[in-house]
Amino acid sequence: MPVAELNGLEIAYEVVGDGQPWVITPGGRFHKEFRGIPEMARALADRGNRVITWDRPNCGASSVVFRGNSESEVQAEALGDLLRYLDVGPTVIIGGSGGARVSLLAAARNPDVAAGLAVWWISGGVPGLLSLANYYCMPSTGAAWRGGMDAVVELPQWQEVLGKNPGNRDRFLSMARDEFLQVMDRWMMAYCACDEGLVPGLTAADVDRLAVPVLVFRSGESDMAHTRTTSERIATGLRGARLVEPPWGDTEWNERSAEYAASGNTTGLFVRWPLLVPQLVEWADELVGGSRSASPTG
Repeated sequence: MPVAELNGLEIAYEVVGDGQPWVITPGGRFHKEFRGIPEMARALADRGNRVITWDRPNCGASSVVFRGNSESEVQAEALGDLLRYLDVGPTVIIGGSGGARVSLLAAARNPDVAAGLAVWWISGGVPGLLSLANYYCMPSTGAAWRGGMDAVVELPQWQEVLGKNPGNRDRFLSMARDEFLQVMDRWMMAYCACDEGLVPGLTAADVDRLAVPVLVFRSGESDMAHTRTTSERIATGLRGARLVEPPWGDTEWNERSAEYAASGNTTGLFVRWPLLVPQLVEWADELVGGSRSASPTG
C-alpha cells in the first residue's frame, strides 16, 4: 500500500485507472477499503478515470494528528498536499457525509488542484451537528479527563488506526493531556450550530474562492443527520452549483444506518455509493471536461 510522507504525516492512498483524476473521501472515520469505496473507485475507473482513494488523518493506516481549528480542516489540508504530491493535475474532488465537508474545504482552499466538486449527505441541522461533536470528540475528551492519554489509546474508536499504523500509539502518548483537551474543545466548537455558515469551517472567503463546477445531491427529507435544508442551502450558496436528485429514495440514509447497525458496524453505509457514478461522470464530462490523458502518480 502506498504511503505519502507529507508535513510529518503518513497518508495511505491507492490509485486505480487512468485518465481524468478523481479523489473519493468517505464519511465518518472510515478507511478507504470500507465496503462501497473501492467499488465506487472501480466504477469510475472503468469509465476512463484515474481514481484516488485515501485514508484521512485519524483514519485507517494514516497518521493521527490533533491540531488546528477542526478535524475537517486538518484533513482538507492533507488532501490538498496529497494531490500535489501525486502531481496528477486538477482533480474532481468528491465525498459524502464527513467526506463532503472535507471535500468542500479542500476544493475551496486548494484551487490549484481542484477541477470540480461533488458532494452528498452533507451534515447539518442542530441535531446533526451536535451529534458530530459527540461522535468525534466526546469519547476522547472523557477518557483524557479521567485517565489521560493512556486512557485515550484504549478507546474502541482508535483501535483501527493503532492496528493499521503502529506509530500512532507514540503519536497519542507523546501529546500532553492538556494540549489534547484544548484541541478537542476547538474541534467540538467547530460543530456548533451557532451561525449561518454553510458547513462547519467553511468561511465566506472559502465560498468566494470556490470557482469550480459543483454538483450537490439533495438529501432526503427523512434524514436528520444530513438535512435536506442543508443540501439546498449549499446548492444555493455556492456559485454555479447544480442541485440534483440522488439515485435512491428518501430513506436511504436511515436504511443504510440500520443495515450498518445490524451488521455489527461492519458494512452498509456506503454500499450504494457506486450508484452515483453515472450522474457524476455525465456531469463531469459536461462541465469539468475531464481530460483522458494519463498523468504520473508521483
